[in-house]
Amino acid sequence: MNTLSLRRSSLALAIGAALTSAIASPAAMAEEGAKKAELERIEVTARKTVENLQEVPVAVTSIGEAELQEYGFAVLTEVQQFSPNTTLQASRGTNSTITAFIRGVGQQDPLWGYEPGVGIYIDDVYVARPQGAVLDLLDVQQIEVLRGPQGTLYGKNTIGGAIKYVTKEMSGDTTFNVQGTVGSYNQRDLKITGQLPLIEDKLYVGYGFATLNRDGFGEFITSDLDNQDRENYNKDVTAARVTLEYRPTEDLFFRLGWDKTDDESNSKGGYRLLPSILTDAPVPDSVYDSYTSMPTWNKVELEGVSLTARWDMSDSTTLKYIGAMRESYSPTNIDFDNTSLRIFDVPAIYDDEQTTHELQLNHTGDNYSLVSGLYYYDGESCGQFEAILEVLGQALGAPGLTREVSGCSNSTSKAAYIQGSVDLSEQWSMTLGARYTRDSKEAIVNNGLVFATVYPESGWVPGYVRPEGQLVPTVLDDEKDWSRFTPRVGVEYQYNDDVMFFASYAQGFKSGTFNPRASTAEPAANPEIVDSFELGMKSEWNDNLRANLTLFSLDHKDRQYISVLPGDSAADLNQRLGNIGKSTSTGAELELDFVATDALSFNASLGYIDSEFEEVIDTDPATGLQFDKSDRFSVSNTPELTMNLGATYRLYTDSGDWAFNANYYYRGDYALFEEDSLLTQDSYGLVNVSANWYSTDGKWRVGVHAKNLTDEEYMIGGYQFVAPDPSDPTNISKYTPGLGGDNTLIGYYGDPRTISLTVGYSF
Repeated sequence: MNTLSLRRSSLALAIGAALTSAIASPAAMAEEGAKKAELERIEVTARKTVENLQEVPVAVTSIGEAELQEYGFAVLTEVQQFSPNTTLQASRGTNSTITAFIRGVGQQDPLWGYEPGVGIYIDDVYVARPQGAVLDLLDVQQIEVLRGPQGTLYGKNTIGGAIKYVTKEMSGDTTFNVQGTVGSYNQRDLKITGQLPLIEDKLYVGYGFATLNRDGFGEFITSDLDNQDRENYNKDVTAARVTLEYRPTEDLFFRLGWDKTDDESNSKGGYRLLPSILTDAPVPDSVYDSYTSMPTWNKVELEGVSLTARWDMSDSTTLKYIGAMRESYSPTNIDFDNTSLRIFDVPAIYDDEQTTHELQLNHTGDNYSLVSGLYYYDGESCGQFEAILEVLGQALGAPGLTREVSGCSNSTSKAAYIQGSVDLSEQWSMTLGARYTRDSKEAIVNNGLVFATVYPESGWVPGYVRPEGQLVPTVLDDEKDWSRFTPRVGVEYQYNDDVMFFASYAQGFKSGTFNPRASTAEPAANPEIVDSFELGMKSEWNDNLRANLTLFSLDHKDRQYISVLPGDSAADLNQRLGNIGKSTSTGAELELDFVATDALSFNASLGYIDSEFEEVIDTDPATGLQFDKSDRFSVSNTPELTMNLGATYRLYTDSGDWAFNANYYYRGDYALFEEDSLLTQDSYGLVNVSANWYSTDGKWRVGVHAKNLTDEEYMIGGYQFVAPDPSDPTNISKYTPGLGGDNTLIGYYGDPRTISLTVGYSF
């Protein structure tokens, strides 16, 4: 587990020192003569085979089950604290849509058709869409964060990196685990996991079930709909998993898995940073309070089936197949303006399906190792949203006004890859890898205005009946193919048994795509390309200090970006997608683990990155001339400095074992949007403290977890549909109204201070 953060201000250093000194008193450090303990070996699957973390020439953070439990991590996004230069946050209108950035590379817009920049994997199965990707941690073995392009082994859409959610293989024993949690905001969680042998040493079944509930951090102050749940930022999730594992011989292994998640948490309402000019609603007192004119219900349904088959052909050769089908359905309500009027309401539906197949061959020789494979992906991503501008429509003399956009983006991807490492001498080795990918994409977009208030389905609001037939014209129906060869070249130098240096070049690409909001038959945007160079060191010193350092530089070319085009009126939502941008990033990442004694250990991580747009070429629609507007752009969701400093103190007694954890996590300031961002989150720090008790027989566990002790308020998303006043552009407090005719500047916030108590029992 690694995350250091050294803040540039003395205040943060003082807080970090106070945390560690509070946990590690001089008396505790002197206990048992300050006996030294050794680092634990960490195994990762970053290169699709099990290896020691210190032998992998890739920047990887791995957090195991024990650490996840002791720190009280409940969802995938909390892992960002322990991985430098990483952003994992819940997106704007829901609890379960992820915004993922690594080293300044990601994808902010979750609309169907757009491709992510950071790949999410569950047991090596690629999760193509961000909806539902804020995974609740259930029966997890470890989380791995791979930073930098992973285009050779993991393929397209990993130009920033990859997040791997690894579940546990079964041991064959009968086990049963139950865990309950109560906490702030009426948190009520229950998790049950276990396994049962059906045929001894041959066939096992595993199961998991979770119900996760919490009241809202705030409320919807007003709503013009009756019988609506007024909770805002609440949680209502049910998840289940069943796994069947079969080992007919020592050389064969089969795993069949099924999982399903239902998230019925309310749609999140945003916080108005400016008072409305069309209503009398003031800025709310709490950042978790909101106004809405929409239903507050929301839904995310996820279901998947996967099959893994592994054949150990010999001691040195393994053949593996991974196949999966996943689908998701999410009707959602997003009130962009967050008022009691229908100024800018967006009800939407996301409907996605995917099928993947991967055949992998791993081989190890006397002085080399090889990973190779074939990969196939077939996905269908569809959706529909209504931009309801009823107030504007009434001002124009119509009963309402809605811009409806719908369509599908269907794609297939075929790839072949190979990567090998060869020992050139006792100290020198080389890694060579290559992947060839061919993508095909078909897209259809329907887009147009309806002079009425329209919802996606009948019954969306009480009494509403949707007109039959297609309401708006088809403006785009096209297809295109792309192919890409992505290489990796690296060299490693084993200075001694405990220190390795490495240098590498890697390339990755994000797939090309059509504009899902197209208003005309515009061409597709080509793939984005990232070229990355790394210098690194993996080291262990005196068996109790692990220090891993990576220096990196990357060029991000052909960045896809939406430009908003002026229209004849404020009702126009004209957007054009193109490859208009180029950005660069350079930085450093340091991860430390220090075992001071059998009782006391520290972990730290530090990430520094300097990211900027070097070129953004756009075309003036009035003159047709091109111009560079890079001075108006920022690399979003990317603080210059991220840092974490943590400590663990263990106390062994006759009545049980104790583990006390504390960490301070710091994020520097960052912009939430690329172009003319009006939303910037100032730097902030989170203080988290946990205490865990384990019974002497190993059956009981009790944990108390306090997160965000100082109750920091920090933005993790937003919407901006305003512009600086042209008569006074330097005055950031003066704006002109945007789409819908109101001052729509909205923020979404991370969790406030919470305290929880967890009790677990296992046998």
